[in-house]
This record gives sequence, C-alpha cells and structure tokens, in this order.
Amino acid sequence: MTTDLITRARAGDGEAFRELTEPHRRELQAHCYRMLGSFQDAEDALQDTLLAAWQGLQGFRGRASLRTWLYRIATTRCLNALRSANRRPAKEWDIPEVEPPEPTRLGEVVWLEPYPDALLEGAIDVPLGPEARYEQTESISLAFVTALQILPARQRAVLILRDVLGYHAHEVADMLDSTVESVNSALKRARASLHRLPPTGERQLPPAPDSPAEQALVAKFVHAYQTGDVDALVALLTDDIHVSMPPIPLEYQGRDVVARLLASIIRHDRTYDLVPTRANGQLAFGAYLRTPTGGIRHGTGLLVLTVTGDQICAITRFDTSVLPSFVLPRSLPSR
Repeated sequence: MTTDLITRARAGDGEAFRELTEPHRRELQAHCYRMLGSFQDAEDALQDTLLAAWQGLQGFRGRASLRTWLYRIATTRCLNALRSANRRPAKEWDIPEVEPPEPTRLGEVVWLEPYPDALLEGAIDVPLGPEARYEQTESISLAFVTALQILPARQRAVLILRDVLGYHAHEVADMLDSTVESVNSALKRARASLHRLPPTGERQLPPAPDSPAEQALVAKFVHAYQTGDVDALVALLTDDIHVSMPPIPLEYQGRDVVARLLASIIRHDRTYDLVPTRANGQLAFGAYLRTPTGGIRHGTGLLVLTVTGDQICAITRFDTSVLPSFVLPRSLPSR
C-alpha cells in the first residue's frame, strides 16, 4: 500500500502524498515545536517540511522508513530556521496602570509559546525507539521545552532525536549527515547542560487530567482568581513558585515576590473571568478583564499552570496573541 502511494505521489498525485504524510503530521509538528519553542514557528517549519518532502519524494530511496525520512527533513528545516531566525523579540510590560515589583531575574526564552492540547492526539502517542529516556507527556511540558531552548541547536536536535524519540545513534548521524562519534559527543554535552539547570527539587506528580483532585484544584484557583482573593491564590502556591510571562522577560521566584506581583495585577478595580483549556499537557486558562460597567471583557492572555501534587509550582502567562491557537476569542461579550 505504501509503495503504491509513493508511486502515485511521485507521479504528482497530491491526495496520495497526503495519505502518506498525514499519519505523521502531528508528531512532526510537535517535533518542530520542541526544536523551536514557538507554536507559530513550528507551524511554519511543518509546512516547509511537507513542501520539501513533496518536492524531494523522487529522492526517497527507502533505506530508512518514510517516517524517519520525514524527521530528517523536519530537523534540517528547524536547524535552518534557527540559523536564520528572527526570534520573537522581548516586549515591555504591557499591563497599563499596573506597576510590577522588581523581578527576580530576566528570562532568556522570550519567544516561548504554548502548545494546544487539542493537537497532542497523534503527536505524543507515537512509537518510540528503544533508547527513549523521557515520557512523551514530560517531553512536551513547558519546563522541558524551555530547557531545550537553552541548548545549542545541534545539541538540541540530537537530544530530541535520541532521548525523546529513541532513535539509535547511527540513525541520528544519518539524519544529520554526521558521525556516530559526533552525535554521541553532542548528546553527552546536551545531557550535562540539562542537568546543570536550576534544580526543581523533588516534585510530586500532578493530578490526572479531569480527576477529582485536579477538578478541586481548578475550582479553588478559578474562584480565588475571579474573586480577587490574593491570599487564597497564594495558599495554592509552592514556596518556590516561579512566574514567567514571555515575551515579557520578567521572571519571579518565591512565594513572597509572587504574592506582591499578584496583588499588583488582581485588585478590586481589576477582576477577571477565566475560560479553561489545556496547553502542553497542563492546566491553562484564557484570562479576560472585566469592566466596571459590565461591558465587553477583553482578553489579557493565557495562563498555564505547572502543578505538583495539589499545589502550583509555576505560572506562565502568555500574551493575547496565542488565544486564537486555542480557539479562544480575543474578547467575551458583556455579562
């Protein structure tokens, strides 16, 4: 069947090419996202990959599987994009009439974007090679994708292909037109860099999606946020809570400073409605600012929560540009 589809696609049959590539589309998009850290950049890289595959199908000789061949193309396109990328620049603080506290530090990965869970089906339930070291849900988490962005591009590619997807070293060497020795060296350096990242401590697993424990946490968080109860919000946070807000580079670490940040954003004259969704396998909410007159509620961004046990250990706030990717409106009608 695959041979027939390849023959037809080489003859210019677009539907045959779609049948060949569609089963791999979502996992390739997730791969591009891990490489680039940006959902929009991953979309562009996926389209470039499929176009290159369509144009280069005559050169596919079947020495590796079609899936591996597509991963080779996708990785190359991502590496090219990283070499020539105009990454999303940092932005100034964009919440009017709110003065944030002094940040703990400035974040490096200002181009980070969230990944809609609606697209994860078929993206993280894929067959893995025998050398995979990461759970697929972990490998799409915001923390892991952020850590990947700090690695040099080629080390990043090697680590994803080896430790996330489980390809053998000789397969990765072939994909990257490299040697096994070079791949092994890059992997060793990448692993060492990940281990040097600031430790998160011993984390408990988050509640299962839609479990009673998760629903209870959601209810507490939403009620506290929507009623402006900062004390109740802070009670849900770990001592080492981390808040980031790409593309704004400000980052906050620790319950005290995060409490001051939340108090500056959530006030009696600034209350919000939250619309639940999911991103990167994590709880997420579209945030909409209420008006004193009860008029149209304008979106202020997307909040993604990282949960450990029954507490929140990280909040990542993204701007309104990501809302359409989650099929969330820019504004909600008046109440």
